Amino acid sequence: MRISTAQMFSQTTTSILQKQTAAAKSLDQLSSGKKISSSGEDPVAALAIDNLTQQQALTDQFMRNIDYATNHLNMAESQLGNAGNLVTSMREQVLRAVNGTLASGERQMIADELQGSLEELLKVANTQDESGNYLFAGFQVESQPFAFDAAGAMVYQGDDGIRQAIVASNVGLGINIPGDMAFMKGPNGLGDYGVNYLASQAGDFRVLSAAVTNSTTHVPDIYTFNFIDNGAGGVNLEVRDSSSALVANVNNFNASVPVAFNGIEVQLDGKPLAGDSFSMSPQSEISIFDTVTQAISLINDDTLINSPAGKAQLAQLLNNFDSGLEQLASARAIAGNNLKSLENYTGRHEEEQVVNSSALSILQDLDYASAISEFEKQQLALNAVSNVFGKVSSTSLFDYI
Repeated sequence: MRISTAQMFSQTTTSILQKQTAAAKSLDQLSSGKKISSSGEDPVAALAIDNLTQQQALTDQFMRNIDYATNHLNMAESQLGNAGNLVTSMREQVLRAVNGTLASGERQMIADELQGSLEELLKVANTQDESGNYLFAGFQVESQPFAFDAAGAMVYQGDDGIRQAIVASNVGLGINIPGDMAFMKGPNGLGDYGVNYLASQAGDFRVLSAAVTNSTTHVPDIYTFNFIDNGAGGVNLEVRDSSSALVANVNNFNASVPVAFNGIEVQLDGKPLAGDSFSMSPQSEISIFDTVTQAISLINDDTLINSPAGKAQLAQLLNNFDSGLEQLASARAIAGNNLKSLENYTGRHEEEQVVNSSALSILQDLDYASAISEFEKQQLALNAVSNVFGKVSSTSLFDYI
């Protein structure tokens, strides 16, 4: 079969171009280090690479979220620990102040120390992160959460919002502890009511508990307990509501027997005397700030602190200190548990990253030894075709006549 000169030129040119393209592709692979530069080369592998790349990017974002959450929870956990240490120290100072051998000036020094510790506790509760956001403000991160009002009571100006970080697919984890939960909502050590003792109290007694026992019959109100001489060396008890209506009447009062009325049960300890009185009002939660403020007030009152009323109030304050400490510990435990969860998710994501990286490497990383060998073969083939084409194209029949 005869081959025309035009056909020979066309076939040879096509062959040279194909080999140049192959060599260029090999050179591009060597420069990029990737086996696949476009989806057209291997659609199945390209799709797998794209999926793995997206998964890696998502995992990287999870890891960044975890780092952010870890930093905030570490800060919260540390500050709650500092708060717990401060409250423990303040409780010890209160116990030291009620020592009957201390002079008024010495108690004043302790009260001043307590005031300084209270201000330090306030600074802890108003801690800001590296961005200036308040750590214990819930969602209201731009506003200072804690401040004393004109009456000296602590006011929480944040909310109970829990900000979340997405740490895995469909998994959000809280990165903050709302301040009201940590500092303002300690359970009342007495139960559901707080007690107000009168300075005129003569008998040595205190309330051990005042709890709601029947929510269906419970009537929230301010109740006053009046102890009246029964004419036989003991006392009778009258309990009246805020309208002075009699709600309970106990003859020959015995502190060992609980007083029950309106779905409430009150247990006393000690021996009240005729003329003694106290009131109680609904209070299921206590603020550690208010507890400290009340303790300072008690220590500053030289007359009250060593009186029966002062001792009863002290017992209630110590219960509230313990409750506040438990609340801080509970909040700190939540931060610690979340940190543990973040650590687990970190380990899981690190394993995912290793697996995905390995799979990506298999699919797209170039075997340089094989690629160089292939490139050299292509170069050799290209040079051979070019040389043969050069010699054939320059051959003429006239050279043999």
